[in-house]
Amino acid sequence: SSNDVIPTAIHLAALEEMDQRLIPALKQLHASLDAKAKEFDPIVKIGRTHLMDAMPVTVEQELQTWVLQLQDASSRLARARDELLAIPQGGTAVGSGINAHPDFAAAFAEQLADETGLAFRPMPHPFVAQSALDAPLNLSAALRGLAVVLMKISNDLRWMNSGPIHGLGELQLPATQPGSSIMPGKVNPVICESVTMVAAQVMGLDSTVAMAGQSGNFQLNVMLPLVGANLLDMIELLTNASTMLGDKAIRDFTVNTDHLDAAVGKNPVLVTALNPEIGYSLASDIAKEAYQTGRPVIDVAEERSGLDRNRLEELMDPLKLTKGGLA
Repeated sequence: SSNDVIPTAIHLAALEEMDQRLIPALKQLHASLDAKAKEFDPIVKIGRTHLMDAMPVTVEQELQTWVLQLQDASSRLARARDELLAIPQGGTAVGSGINAHPDFAAAFAEQLADETGLAFRPMPHPFVAQSALDAPLNLSAALRGLAVVLMKISNDLRWMNSGPIHGLGELQLPATQPGSSIMPGKVNPVICESVTMVAAQVMGLDSTVAMAGQSGNFQLNVMLPLVGANLLDMIELLTNASTMLGDKAIRDFTVNTDHLDAAVGKNPVLVTALNPEIGYSLASDIAKEAYQTGRPVIDVAEERSGLDRNRLEELMDPLKLTKGGLA
């Protein structure tokens, strides 16, 4: 029956695309990010919360966050992938296996496993995959989760690349498409922008899959073809976006170390490290004065805190502050 063949085919197609395309692309992206994180390990930059200057972090800490996000997203995808190995083939018309030999489902799964190298197994209750779409829906959710991660990474890169003069200017992305349609010399972060569009599209496709998932009336979900098409589109889009982001944006970006060093030294928020020594109130006053006058916060702190320069340099060492803990 098409009622058990089609959901089985959806499982098979999604698994093939995941194993042959998306998972290798994610591994390559993960490796590119990890290598870039290690490359910039000792460099300190300003952290940001609410898009405002906060305590310093290293570039490695920032990039390693993305590495671990990708790693976790990949783990969730792997768990969702494994659920698809249970197939409903043999359930025939409604899931009961009417008109099928009792050994057909097991024999089919074994034969399919031999031909594909995937550990397919028959579902003990085929009704589940014919009337519902729980496993494909779970994969769709995991793909949406990956899309969210890719959008976060791309948007952070866009912010860090902004400027280069009147923006953050912390890094420089490769000039994939130099020049705008009207402003010569302008270099837009088109790779990151395209990845964010992919992410938005995948989120929309996942919402459609969710709506389709609730359309399983009794023993058949009539939206199986829509779900199959959307899953394959999501996998293809995310595969291409992951490859493009790694190869054309992350692999060759550079960090503007001089700009980062200058910005860190002027960051009034460094005074946070003085809270245990001089209290929050005085530290706040020092930060405000440094910000209003444009002076380095350590100079203002030397005048107002009662601490000598050597002690201030020890307490406010940006690299030390990235390691957390107490002074």
